[in-house]
Amino acid sequence: MLTAASFFDLADFAHGDLFPSGARAWEPLTLLGPYLENSSYPPLDRNLVPADAPLARTVIFHHGSFIDAQGLTIKFGDTTKGGLEVLDGRTLLAGASVIMAGAVLMGSRIKLGAGVLVEPGALIKSPVILGDHTEVRQGAYLRGFCLTGRGCVLGHTTEVKNAILLDRAKAGHFAYLGDSILGNDVNLGAGTKLANLRFTEGTILIKTPHGPVDTGLRKLGAILGDQVQTGCNAVTSPGTLLGRRSMVLPNITVRAGCHGDNSLIR
Repeated sequence: MLTAASFFDLADFAHGDLFPSGARAWEPLTLLGPYLENSSYPPLDRNLVPADAPLARTVIFHHGSFIDAQGLTIKFGDTTKGGLEVLDGRTLLAGASVIMAGAVLMGSRIKLGAGVLVEPGALIKSPVILGDHTEVRQGAYLRGFCLTGRGCVLGHTTEVKNAILLDRAKAGHFAYLGDSILGNDVNLGAGTKLANLRFTEGTILIKTPHGPVDTGLRKLGAILGDQVQTGCNAVTSPGTLLGRRSMVLPNITVRAGCHGDNSLIR
C-alpha cells in the first residue's frame, strides 16, 4: 500500500530510475539529489543568459543552443499542449523553448525540455530539470532540486523545493511544494500548501491502520497519487499520503497519514 507503484503509473515517466521497484512512496525524494547532481546539463551561454541576473531580453533554447529571440516570432499557445511555437520567418523551430526577459537562472545545472516556457520574473535555482511543454509562470520560485515530467505547470508565486512532478501535474497559483511528489494529472487549487516540517522534533511518521511507519526524514510534505485534486486554500500536514483520484475540498487541512484511493477529505 505504501509503495510508489501503488500511487503512480510510471510506465511513461521519463525519470523512472527515481522509482525503483518496491520503493516506498517517499523514497524517490531521497534519490532526487544524487540523480540531479549526476545528470548532464547543456552549457549556458552567458552572453545571453547572465549568471544570477535577470535576462535583458527574451532567449530561445533550440537543439542545445541559446538564440537571441530578436527577429523571431513567438506564438504563445497553450504550452502544456505543445502550443508554444517559435518561427524564424516561415520556418518553425520545432521544440524550441522560450525564456522570457526578466527571468533569472541561478547556477549552471538547468535543463529545459522541448517547448518549455519560462515567463518574466520566474527564478530558477539549479539543479532543475523541466520536462517537455512545461510552463513556469511569472513569479514562480524554484529553489533547487526540482524535477518535472511533461506538460507541468509551476504557477504564479508558487514555491517549489526538493520536489518531483510527474506528467501533467499542475500547481498553477500561490502554492507551496516542499519535499513532495505530485502524481500524473494532479491539480492543486489556488493557495494549496504542502507543509513539510513538523513543529516537534524527530523524523516524520506515516500513520497507517497497521501502525506508524518511520520515514527517517526530518522533512516530508505530501505524496499525491495520480489524479488527486485539492480545492483552493487546502493545506496538507507533513507526512500526508493521498491515494489515486482523491479529492480535498477547499479550505481544508488534511491530517497526516495515509489516505486510500478515492478518498474525499472534507
